[in-house]
Amino acid sequence: MPRRYADIYPSLPLLNSDAMEHVSAAALMSVRYFQAEPDTMPEEVFAEHHILLNLCETPHRVQNRRDGDLRDFTFYKDEVIVTPAGMRSGWRWFGKSDVIVVTLDPLKVEQFAQKELGMLLDTQQLADLPQFADADLCAAGVMMRDALENDDLTSGVMFEAISRVLLVKLLQRYGQHRPEELALSARFTSEHFKRVLAFIRSNLDRTITVNDLAREAGMSPSHFGRVFKETVGETPMQYVLAYRIEQAMEMMADAARPLGSIALDCGFADQAHFSRSFKQITGQTPRQFRTA
Repeated sequence: MPRRYADIYPSLPLLNSDAMEHVSAAALMSVRYFQAEPDTMPEEVFAEHHILLNLCETPHRVQNRRDGDLRDFTFYKDEVIVTPAGMRSGWRWFGKSDVIVVTLDPLKVEQFAQKELGMLLDTQQLADLPQFADADLCAAGVMMRDALENDDLTSGVMFEAISRVLLVKLLQRYGQHRPEELALSARFTSEHFKRVLAFIRSNLDRTITVNDLAREAGMSPSHFGRVFKETVGETPMQYVLAYRIEQAMEMMADAARPLGSIALDCGFADQAHFSRSFKQITGQTPRQFRTA
């Protein structure tokens, strides 16, 4: 089983979103805040992306070995280092660190990019970005850190919102899009996907057919079904059902909202149909999910 970044960091995080009572954004990311005296981290390969946000006011020397290549550099405030999933990386720092580490699951990043931004990401997702300055990302990280420090209901809502802002900024600026030649060979591009996704969002409470989606993409239903699955990884109707369930899960966060109303708003024929479909996708009934 792959190890986590926090497992080999030489000190415990001062703040950790996984341990916070009022934060549920683990569905998107984990956020840890570290301060540590000069030290080292052994080389390791992780199954997750790691985004390192430097908050330290004083520039300090850092060494980072990435897949066998050693980088020896000065780390300045508001600089960011992205270590993509699957890269072997080790560290040594010569001054006291003051960093936020954001951990991202590649599959969840891909799903967020598709469903929230209409982006089709390459399997690499985040290019190898050894070092770059981005004050906006670091400012978003500071806001999340401050929300974790308070750990109350209001701060939890703030953390949720800022975590989405950070991920959107990261993907829009540095996300690795699917190679254009691959998209063209399948004749299903990001623009096609955005039109299809916009139609699904606008018609969530209605019956949606493959013909409807194919018409939005300007393709025949048979060709659309084939290239959609090749590009997205599931059939159009599997995607629509999963999207309905995801939207229903968000709506269920409002405990006062009746399940029957949610079922209709998400395009299910009735509450029984909603319950069957929900259990098929999640393994739980809507009531079990809401209780949990």
